[in-house]
Amino acid sequence: MNTLFDKIWDKHVVQIVKDGPTQLYIDRLYCHEVTSPQAFSGMRERGLKCFRPDHIYCMPDHNTPTHDQDKPIADPISKKQVDTLAQNTKEFGLTHFGMLNPKNGIIHVVGPERGLSLPGMTIVCGDSHTSTHGAMGAVAFGIGTSEVEMVMATECILQQKPKSMRISVEGKLGKGVTAKDVALYIMSKMTTSGATGYFVEYAGSAVKNLTMEGRLTLCNLTIEMGARGGFIAPDETTFEYIKGREYAPKGAEWDKAVAYWRTLKSGDDAVFDKEIKFDAADIEPMVTYGTNPGMGMGISQSIPAMKDIDAAGQISFKKSLDYMGFQPGEQLLGKKVDYVFCGSCTNGRIEDFRAFASIVKGKKKAEGITCWLVPGSWMVDEQIRKEGLDKIFEAAGFELRQPGCSACLAMNDDKIPAGKLSVSTSNRNFEGRQGPGARTVLASPLVAAAAAITGIITDPRSIM
Repeated sequence: MNTLFDKIWDKHVVQIVKDGPTQLYIDRLYCHEVTSPQAFSGMRERGLKCFRPDHIYCMPDHNTPTHDQDKPIADPISKKQVDTLAQNTKEFGLTHFGMLNPKNGIIHVVGPERGLSLPGMTIVCGDSHTSTHGAMGAVAFGIGTSEVEMVMATECILQQKPKSMRISVEGKLGKGVTAKDVALYIMSKMTTSGATGYFVEYAGSAVKNLTMEGRLTLCNLTIEMGARGGFIAPDETTFEYIKGREYAPKGAEWDKAVAYWRTLKSGDDAVFDKEIKFDAADIEPMVTYGTNPGMGMGISQSIPAMKDIDAAGQISFKKSLDYMGFQPGEQLLGKKVDYVFCGSCTNGRIEDFRAFASIVKGKKKAEGITCWLVPGSWMVDEQIRKEGLDKIFEAAGFELRQPGCSACLAMNDDKIPAGKLSVSTSNRNFEGRQGPGARTVLASPLVAAAAAITGIITDPRSIM
């Protein structure tokens, strides 16, 4: 076999249960406020302590407001979840980056940027988008609350080994095409169930040429194809990104770590359960038109006609378009937009805000547009200000908010009102995901920025 997935997985096997799951050792557990309370309660009821507390890092992100974080949270449910996490971490002696802590942010942004997520690791969190950390060359996946408790107590988890898939994207990405577009394109071809039961390794020249932040975006969205996770073999880009970060190895330990990390790649003779190839030249800036992330198309294309949808899928296709207020066969270019959101664990990193700024610089926010620019962490916020991007946003009429998951999901104040159309850089466009009745078009920061200054869905290539 000799795939990278096998190498990392096999190194972490504690034991294999006959006719059952594998007991897998876990290097890093991330906890946020939504999926951890029951796990802590279970530990308390059984009188257990965390087995390796120094391997666990906790922070609130889903419920954090993106303004006035120095004031008590107004929403009682959000406040209770955030306060409970703070109490639980104190009781169990865990590292906690609370609100306004300079290390706080969205857990999947903070892990890589602090050097907590490293090549060759096994990483879990009670959150589906844990696959993001796979960009570091790690085996990272989301788990349920009972499994969070299992890892707290034993630093191990019981898992069936998934099958392996390699998705290669070869060639050079065109103008205005980002990692987000690559992910949305792959999903449009694979559908939201096309990688169910697999762990995906991304490869090919287009993937190799992505920046670290682009890789994080690509791996983040792997879960939306039904995959268990997705990752990219570590290389010089990875090592350069990690070097000097707060929790990264230092000195002789660094040299030793890099020597090991260089061995983390699939062999030339590696056999995958499934191989899929795409051509980078076929990808243009993407938008979604439906209510799952697989319903995507090139921005210059038209929504499929009813006759192009197989009979079994026509009812859900029509229901999806009815919810969105779109028609089969129509284009999205020129559609009026109400809200624009740039942020989330998918596109809340410094490069995403640089991309947004590159479009809006010297221009003005369109009338009638509400735009939320939400950094994925306080470190990103600091970088934005250091580079003067905040001044560009301010001059164009945009407000920079405080870090958090924000309008990715309707768990905090940043909800899109019913019926309003949002162009969002987040990861999911399900019915009500951004608020009851909200309509979501997923896109890259470049497409979001183009909509923010024109007030309509616009091809960013026409502005660049």
